[in-house]
Amino acid sequence: MPPTDASAGTGPVPAHPDSAGSRADTAGPRNSPFGRFAVEDDDPDGEDTLDIRLPVEFLAFRAGAAAGLLDRLATWGPAKTAAGSFRLVPVRIDQDLPLVHRWMNDPAVAEFWELAGPQNRTEDHLRAQLHGDGRSVPCLGVLDGTPMSYWEIYRADLDPLARRYPARPHDTGIHVLIGDAADRGRRVGSTLLRAVADLILDRRPACARVVAEPALLNTPSVAAFLSAGFRFAAEVDLPGKRAALMIRDRVLRDVL
Repeated sequence: MPPTDASAGTGPVPAHPDSAGSRADTAGPRNSPFGRFAVEDDDPDGEDTLDIRLPVEFLAFRAGAAAGLLDRLATWGPAKTAAGSFRLVPVRIDQDLPLVHRWMNDPAVAEFWELAGPQNRTEDHLRAQLHGDGRSVPCLGVLDGTPMSYWEIYRADLDPLARRYPARPHDTGIHVLIGDAADRGRRVGSTLLRAVADLILDRRPACARVVAEPALLNTPSVAAFLSAGFRFAAEVDLPGKRAALMIRDRVLRDVL
């Protein structure tokens, strides 16, 4: 998993169930799309009754399914920032693919996202999210009417990242890249990170924490998240990198 950065980030990896061999008995752990859950036969009379303990990821998935896993992100509206009016607009492949593909082939972006190459590689990355279950939404960041950044807003509690830290239901993650060098030079990363984190907390009342996982050695990115009100929570090992787990807490949003 490549690093998340205030100017270059990463896409979430689709969750995969844990692999395990078949079991002859019905007691003990079993597999589910949300990891392992316990099935116990504790009936003293010997009848076939099961006590099923479902993991928090499954309960969070059910709770969010009716309203959409990300609370209808397309309707969130704009945020006023020091840099201008900013909004997240879900990607439309027929219109936005050439722009996102160009950004992914910028060397400064490709170093982190690892999606440089033919257009169909970027298209596959976008379609995997757009045709999924809604746990990750790819968006353009539009500042004063101009698309200038790419974002992935995702349910961190339903992502493989949740296996690497003590996730809570409705934790929401951010991946981001600033598209053009001129926009990266404006140093608006922290301003936009704070704005997007505030949008998430305002529009997702069940979400208590916004998380990100930039590469630990990417000090400019870590600094940008710190300036945006995130706190450093832990170091986590992710595919391809050692990451800094950054968290923006609802209860601390007026302090940091």
